[in-house]
Amino acid sequence: MSTQEKITHPLIESLQWRYATKKFDAAKKISNEDLELLKTALQLSASSYGLQPYKFIFIENPEVRKQLQPHSWGQSQIVEASHLLILANQLEVGDADVDALIELTAKTRNIPVDNLASYGTFMKTNIRQVPVEAKAFWNAKQAYIALGFLLTSAAELKIDTCPIEGFEPEAYDHILNLKAQGLTSAVVAAIGYRSVEDMTLNLAKVRKSKEELFMTI
Repeated sequence: MSTQEKITHPLIESLQWRYATKKFDAAKKISNEDLELLKTALQLSASSYGLQPYKFIFIENPEVRKQLQPHSWGQSQIVEASHLLILANQLEVGDADVDALIELTAKTRNIPVDNLASYGTFMKTNIRQVPVEAKAFWNAKQAYIALGFLLTSAAELKIDTCPIEGFEPEAYDHILNLKAQGLTSAVVAAIGYRSVEDMTLNLAKVRKSKEELFMTI
């Protein structure tokens, strides 16, 4: 199937509708109800072992967003979008994170903690073998999985997004005091509603064909 052919389905229609919004309507704000839906979608994101080694930081303070803009290639989305989200991953993950997950699992599923002891040991053994630098990179990949959940969920709600990698993580970390919290900025997402003045609004979506993208072995 070529990129020009269309599949009629609500999911595909939502994904066709979304694009990386370059100019937001600063007057339009996301409702509290829709914001909670997006937060729940992020909460339900998949992550390796279910550890969720990240924090989702919504920047609503306009002054803080102005401070971040020069460290974001001056992009207007930083200050114009309804909400700015920083997906920050943990710098480290270790035994304490595993213990917390085991306790939460036992409580949620109403089973004894001891029943999960061997699984906890399995996770700890594997994680201890990973160098610290590699752990931070692994954690960042989990944040990117959550970003995918955000983009798809927002499209379903007809909320625009723009994932942003064009920013200076160290500057963000300093302004938001993330390193002191054991965190670092992985990726940024502007969330809100497209402006009619966005020059990319009506451009056709460009994607490789399925023949180029998929292999069956």
